[in-house]
Amino acid sequence: MASTRPFHILSKPIGPICNLDCHYCFYLDRESLFPQHRKASDFRMSDETLEKYIQQYIQFQPGRDVPFAWQGGEPTLLGLDYFRRVVELQKQYAVPGKRIHNAFQTNGTLLNDEWCKFLAEEKFLVGLSIDGPRELHDRYRVTRGGKPTFDQVWRGMNLLKQHHVAFNTLTVVHRELAHHPLEVYEFLKEHGSPVIQLIPLVERDAAAKLKPQAQAGRLTVLQPESLVEPWTVEPVQFGRFLCEIFDRWVRYDVGRTIVQTFDVQVGIWAGRGSNLCVFSETCGRALAIEHSGDLYSCDHFVSPDYHLGNIHDATLTDMVESPKQRQFGLDKRSTLPKYCQQCEVRFACNGECPKNRFILTPDGEPGLNYLCAGYKLFLNHIRPYMQTITVLLRQSRPGSDIMEILAAQEGRALSSSASSD
Repeated sequence: MASTRPFHILSKPIGPICNLDCHYCFYLDRESLFPQHRKASDFRMSDETLEKYIQQYIQFQPGRDVPFAWQGGEPTLLGLDYFRRVVELQKQYAVPGKRIHNAFQTNGTLLNDEWCKFLAEEKFLVGLSIDGPRELHDRYRVTRGGKPTFDQVWRGMNLLKQHHVAFNTLTVVHRELAHHPLEVYEFLKEHGSPVIQLIPLVERDAAAKLKPQAQAGRLTVLQPESLVEPWTVEPVQFGRFLCEIFDRWVRYDVGRTIVQTFDVQVGIWAGRGSNLCVFSETCGRALAIEHSGDLYSCDHFVSPDYHLGNIHDATLTDMVESPKQRQFGLDKRSTLPKYCQQCEVRFACNGECPKNRFILTPDGEPGLNYLCAGYKLFLNHIRPYMQTITVLLRQSRPGSDIMEILAAQEGRALSSSASSD
């Protein structure tokens, strides 16, 4: 079976093994899926599996672009020679007319001059995990011994800059960080890269269950805050975090700084749809392959229920296009509660990621996204600005012209206010 639409796979050649022990990391416990592994070196994609994966991934991509994404755990633990072999295999199985791209997500602590020289020469796009300024970053991103990591990450980021490696930053918006939107934004803008990813942290408390409970003869429901870990961002807090950064961005940084969430929303409001799965109507085209060759529906659903098979037993395209995976992708739309279906900003949200749909709607229907209140606040807040940007784009004008429009409007308002005084 040939794939008819592009698909993306997050490759985890070292599985969940990492040199850090970030308190909020959802992937570290995936080690339990492989009880036969006794030591960290067991979590290493073998040469045979790596070659089979690279060959098939290039072969079965229907479009011109073949986007490899290498993650973990921490992929630099595999060593530089491992990724030299990756590039060698990609060149060996390259298909005329197809362009191979490599993205590489890292915590940056193990980067050195040799690594950065390689990444620059081979044109890897690096995603660097950094949670803003020192105090906020070190709150949860620590070593196995509980020590802060900011200085190591800062050193890695400077090495990327020195070697002219293309990179962007990925910031996990935890509960404490969300109280400092402009401090975080200005820090990333000044010291990081022109591309900023802001990922809301939502981690369920494994012990909590969303079940109505009879107490004293009446029905009560567990509150959302009782269902998550204490570092999880609060919904309205996250919405306000996005609003404050957006208000700064839309007045001063459109066209200069790319904030992934805002950039995706521009595309949605302009009628181009979402290029990010969390805001798409359906999903299922972004999968995850483990070091063992096991393929899963999504890296947020690496569990036995979402196991699609192993690359040694089935082809990538057969697993990607399987009825099970197609249904997984369609379920994102078909399981939306009625409250979402009737929402005024559904087209811009589509219920966000299914992994976060674990609370009840106001009328008691299950399946509402934990972050719903925050997204409704944010998406309604940006409505007039997005409408203006959409008009500009339809007029073949750059969206950045909105900055001049807002400056003129707010200047007139200020002048009018001064005159009335």
